[in-house]
Amino acid sequence: MKQGIHPEYMECTVKCSCGNTFTTRSTKPELKIDICNVCHPFYTGQQRFVDTGGRVQRFADKFGAAKETVAEREAARKAARAAAVAEAEAKRKAEREAKAAEKAKRAEEFAKKAAAAEAKKAAEEAAVEAGTEAEAAGEEAAAADSVVAEAQEAAAEAPAVE
Repeated sequence: MKQGIHPEYMECTVKCSCGNTFTTRSTKPELKIDICNVCHPFYTGQQRFVDTGGRVQRFADKFGAAKETVAEREAARKAARAAAVAEAEAKRKAEREAKAAEKAKRAEEFAKKAAAAEAKKAAEEAAVEAGTEAEAAGEEAAAADSVVAEAQEAAAEAPAVE
């Protein structure tokens, strides 16, 4: 080994939080540890809750509420998703109603056009009938005039025959 570049290797006293103390060698004269072979659950075979300096409480304070935070976040996401779905459904419903109103409007316009065409056709038929009736009346009047004229001629000829 090169001289002057390595730290001094000395006897070290190790103190555990459970109260166990033992000696080993290290570059530091004293070490304070949280868990040793006497209190570690792997070596003891039993689970023991070791909390030195409130570290477990600090961890619970920092990350213990994470479960609740995550649940709240998920609930907020679900609510936002449900709101988006409801909004989309309302939009689709409004579109369907607008489409139905437009269809009803077109049907109404078609019905008006059909009624106007039917009225026009009825008026034409009435005019044709009136023309036919006038023609028939004119023919009847002409026939009546010819009958009257024949009767008058017959009456005028009748005194001459006497």
